[in-house]
Amino acid sequence: MIEHGAEVSVTRQAELLDLSRSSVCYTPGPISERDLVLMRRLDELRLQIPFYSAPKLTRELRKEGHDVGRRHVTTLMYRIWIEAICRKPRTSMPAREAAVQPYLLGNLTINRPNQVWASNITYPPIAHGFLYLVAILDVASRKVLAFRLSNTLTADFCVEALQEPLAKFGPPERFSADQGSQFISDEWISELDNAGVAISMDGKGRWIDNVFVERLWRSVKCEEVYLHGNQNGTGARTALNRYSGFFNVRRSHQALEYRTPDEVYFESLVAALPMAA
Repeated sequence: MIEHGAEVSVTRQAELLDLSRSSVCYTPGPISERDLVLMRRLDELRLQIPFYSAPKLTRELRKEGHDVGRRHVTTLMYRIWIEAICRKPRTSMPAREAAVQPYLLGNLTINRPNQVWASNITYPPIAHGFLYLVAILDVASRKVLAFRLSNTLTADFCVEALQEPLAKFGPPERFSADQGSQFISDEWISELDNAGVAISMDGKGRWIDNVFVERLWRSVKCEEVYLHGNQNGTGARTALNRYSGFFNVRRSHQALEYRTPDEVYFESLVAALPMAA
């Protein structure tokens, strides 16, 4: 590509090809025999345990007597184009063209149902892959108001999950979510705007606002998904329907003085009826 000794200088050729001048004259050194052995072994290990990342592969190589560090293993993995096979969906990536909503939960005491709802997305595994799960949670009572499963990350299944509690329980005062593309989509924002809900979006440093939904994910996975497993989406949907009923109606919460989410949610609403009248 670069012709040395031509009428056009090497510097000019590099500029025309949009290449770094220093890289033009760089001659890579030969790969050592030791690295060739390590790369061969890494490739073999990749076929046996494809979910191991650099730290675990480093330990495997050390067990076999190779004196190698994690950074060097990472370099060799990069050189032979291998990486750990794992789920890496980025569910909270904001869409560039969407407008981010303000943060409205600062110094707010959340102590009654329908004051603040929250939502987030996780990805429970099934036998041959994983699905996306979204839930709508009432923060004060921890009640799961709705959930939906999907095999894609489009906004429609999130909007469908939102429509159910809006129709069943009425709108909350505020809704909290992160800046994931589903939660700043036109469909999601329009649904909340039409219901008269104030939209709050957390940002950098506000991880704690999602802690209630993240705690729900921990319960769902440890108490249902990982205990029983599911072969497909139909089985997962049936299992989650069963678990959400248990979670709302029977599962006591220490933070709620060992009451259930349904008890807290409906008792508070009933107590508020005479005041509203």
